[in-house]
Amino acid sequence: MEHDQQDTWKHAAGVEAVKFIEDGMTLGIGTGTTAAQMIYALAQRIQNGLRIRGAVPTSQATAELAAGLGIPLTDLDAYPELDLAIDGTDEIDGQLRLIKGGGGALLREKIVASSAHRFVVIGDVTKQVAQLGHTAPLPVEVIPFAATPVRRRLEALGASVQMRQASNTLFRTDNGNVILDCFFAQGIADPEELESRIRRIVGVVESGLFLHMAELAIISGPDGIRVFP
Repeated sequence: MEHDQQDTWKHAAGVEAVKFIEDGMTLGIGTGTTAAQMIYALAQRIQNGLRIRGAVPTSQATAELAAGLGIPLTDLDAYPELDLAIDGTDEIDGQLRLIKGGGGALLREKIVASSAHRFVVIGDVTKQVAQLGHTAPLPVEVIPFAATPVRRRLEALGASVQMRQASNTLFRTDNGNVILDCFFAQGIADPEELESRIRRIVGVVESGLFLHMAELAIISGPDGIRVFP
């Protein structure tokens, strides 16, 4: 029952998010279960007459879903600047700081979000946290060659680190990299400081900390839709 409830919330957030899309826009479309609900809602709006110039998908899975629904796709070579990016999140705090990458698409998600004039986050109330890092691990995308030295440096920053697996094999991102999932027992006290330290580790491609990127968040729950800030 709870799972059905969460699906209903995700759907409501997705439907609300596509109201921000206007004719002629270029879009970035995210990855994950909440983003998928937004993509279904976008396809419905296109069927009803909305015209967009194109949407840049943040993963192969999103590309396949969107193409199958008749959403016109494009890329950052054609449109290096996007009007609007919409994506889900694994955690979101009161300052709209995020942990993303549970689906493994964090690098492309961050590239797309940073290429957009507006970045809107969608989620349900279960994703809201007082402090990042308590419920979701922080994914770090790493060049495979550097996996072990990077892991040791992440452990030195206080993380318990697991190499992400998928179906008993090593998980590979769409970019051919691996993901180190970092668990912080006490949460992440200073996301900005942690992000800066992680990015200085040679071999790290990107982290799942999305700081000062989201313009607003659409959060759905038992009390309906709330928009932050």
